[in-house]
Amino acid sequence: MGRSLWLLAFFALEVGRRALSGVKEMGLLIMGPPGCRTKAPKVTVLSSKGSKTMGTELIQKAVRKSAILPTARPPSEAVICALPAEDQVLLTKMLTEPYDYVSHEAFESPGIEQRMFGSIAKFVNRTSARFADTNDPITALATYGERRPALSAEQERHLFTRYNFARWRAAKILNQFAGKRLTAPATRRLLAWGHRILATRSVIVRLNMPLVLAMGKRTRLTHIDFNEMVSEGNMALLRSVEKFDCSRGFKFSTYSCRAILKAFSRVAMRASRYRGQFPTEFDPAMERSDYLDRKRVAVEEDCVDELKQILLMNSAELSEVETTVIRERFALGMVYTGNSRMAKTLEQVGLIIGVTKERVRQIQNNALKKIRCALEESYLAA
Repeated sequence: MGRSLWLLAFFALEVGRRALSGVKEMGLLIMGPPGCRTKAPKVTVLSSKGSKTMGTELIQKAVRKSAILPTARPPSEAVICALPAEDQVLLTKMLTEPYDYVSHEAFESPGIEQRMFGSIAKFVNRTSARFADTNDPITALATYGERRPALSAEQERHLFTRYNFARWRAAKILNQFAGKRLTAPATRRLLAWGHRILATRSVIVRLNMPLVLAMGKRTRLTHIDFNEMVSEGNMALLRSVEKFDCSRGFKFSTYSCRAILKAFSRVAMRASRYRGQFPTEFDPAMERSDYLDRKRVAVEEDCVDELKQILLMNSAELSEVETTVIRERFALGMVYTGNSRMAKTLEQVGLIIGVTKERVRQIQNNALKKIRCALEESYLAA
């Protein structure tokens, strides 16, 4: 009896292990948006050993494509030089950064481009790398100012499908010229779809930026700068736009809320680590030592006191005119009267002693030479 129970338990464990290995062979991970707890649907998994059925059936209409590094070569130098600076930057970005998209079965259907953008893509002119603008009511919603209306589920699905369709068209051009040099027409098409990607992403982000502000106000993190939280939340919003799959049936706010909250938690952890290393707040007085400034001021005061002593004792053997010039030019009247005065110009001193300002300069230079010699003698004697 005990042996039979042991064999039955072993058989159950073996069946579970093989079922799990079948799932791993497919590399299929089914999960809903972050923060949502849904009942697991039935999945049909195909492995090299056949088909196994687990749970309820799920028909995947969209597949997340992993990021691929483009191998297309840049166009000729003449084509690049003819492009505006903005287009040159965009072309460099598209040829050097990995690209990905969320594929959909509707991308191959006829008329999809007209349904997504309102018309077939046409260039503005023969030399432009932009498609002509279309009258899109969803894009117009992004110009409402701060009080933008919320998108319906259908509008949101249309907007994300359009965004991934533009990424898919750009990826097709890059795959077509893999390992080859881009031609001038292909470069124009690639840049035109790149501009459509950026424009559609900008509309999505502008319509969902109030979500970051609302979640930032509801998150009680008083010890963190609100602007830093909003900045991290906006970056999380941009990453969510890149990875959102609208075919799963959930709204974008459901998906992005979890990413924004994770960004806020990262900010809190970073601030906590910073406070652990720097427990005090920023203090400008502690940022830079003023020891050299204080030392320089002390040296200057010592020099002034020494100069006053030389003038008082007349150690430099200055004449009466030289003493007057030094006293008036450098405001050293306190040596004799005890009252400080403002330094006078050469012309003002010349009016006092009755000579020109050039003569005052000569007298001043001679007096300074005598004072310098007296200072050197005093230092050598010390």
